[in-house]
Amino acid sequence: MLDHPRQSSGPRGQSSGAPARRFSRTPRHKVPGSSPAPRHEGGGSHYSSGRSFQNSGRRSSGGGGSRSGGGRFNKRADMSRFINTGKENSAPAAPVVITNKFEDFLIEPQLKAAILAKGFNTPTAIQDQSIPHSLLGHDVVGIADTGSGKTGAFLIPLINKALLDHSQHVLIMVPTRELAQQIQEEFRSLTKKTDLESVVCVGGMPIYRQITQLRHGPAFVIGTPGRLKDLIERGVLKLSKCQNVVLDEADRMLDMGFINDMRVVLALLPPTRQTLFFSATMSREVEKLVGEFLNNPIRVSVKTGDTSKDITQDVVRVPPGKTKLEVLHDLLVQPAFNKVLIFGRTKHGVERLADMLVDKGFKAESIHGNKTQGKRQRALDLFRKDHVQILVATDVAARGLDITGVSHVINYELPGSDEDYIHRIGRTGRAGKKGIALTFVD
Repeated sequence: MLDHPRQSSGPRGQSSGAPARRFSRTPRHKVPGSSPAPRHEGGGSHYSSGRSFQNSGRRSSGGGGSRSGGGRFNKRADMSRFINTGKENSAPAAPVVITNKFEDFLIEPQLKAAILAKGFNTPTAIQDQSIPHSLLGHDVVGIADTGSGKTGAFLIPLINKALLDHSQHVLIMVPTRELAQQIQEEFRSLTKKTDLESVVCVGGMPIYRQITQLRHGPAFVIGTPGRLKDLIERGVLKLSKCQNVVLDEADRMLDMGFINDMRVVLALLPPTRQTLFFSATMSREVEKLVGEFLNNPIRVSVKTGDTSKDITQDVVRVPPGKTKLEVLHDLLVQPAFNKVLIFGRTKHGVERLADMLVDKGFKAESIHGNKTQGKRQRALDLFRKDHVQILVATDVAARGLDITGVSHVINYELPGSDEDYIHRIGRTGRAGKKGIALTFVD
């Protein structure tokens, strides 16, 4: 939980110290002048060596846990799980062998042209291994690290299928509004020169607009379980002729308590269908779901580990006489912290931390469940386009978001579980780039 900044558990947030035009988040915030936040003399990093951090971790309280599919974090957390400087395993990883190029796939010319126009010539490992099976109509279970190209792995074969047969309809079920909109953006970039249409059906946005769009008969429906169920109950969304379904980040949907809604939706699909299932983790509950709804799926796993080798992980201690907010400030004023995603635990705490960072001269925005979808999307767009360098978030942003160039992920408060930690830090170190993940220790 977030307390007053003078208390040791100070506010949550993140920010970058790169000088740039300051962005005022709302009229009620009085933002200081346009110069960047001043550097502390002798400020520097509060990183400690891995060993000393482990010792301090055993003496410190780590924070509470929350419901999740993974193991819980205890109040006296083992800090060793947050430390991986890259020196622990110096053996080179086995090279990933890609056997195809996009031009080799048997897909429609306009789709192939759209992929090449985006600058993609070679598929990622998950795309390389799963797309050939999906193009043949098989059910597929794909497990891969975050940032590995799972969205393209299911969109490309299903767009191709719809181009070949306009009677095909696709349902894509995801855990969050942000992921749904991200998938739609990717869909639109791949279908610019086609007549295929999509609609996003999520909460926090006007349902009547979605109803109107559904009546136009889009080929692709992308939505969250709760809103999809609502539209089904209103008689607007009919799935009896939907021959294709994607479950993306199904483990997160289970963690968020969507299992009953998922079952309601999936039970209305025809038994003869193609089901594609993609995730970064595979719990027993998810395995049960696979057995329940997929038919002899092809299993593809290109997961190299719980966390990417490109992410350096370490902890940040709060020394006596300092608050968390002061330590955070000392980090954020450093030039290397140029695009920072900070995670907190509560909606009010995240909002308050973002406000305090703005008051300190940082360009920061927040994203959490109390914001309307329009405001959440605006905050994400500002962060993506580098108009703000800090995004303070609850775990709503931990899964699925593909934000280019995040230099640091900061766990201002401990995540609720191992899986939450993995998906939080997976927002950096993506697509072969290096990233740093830091976890605060009181």
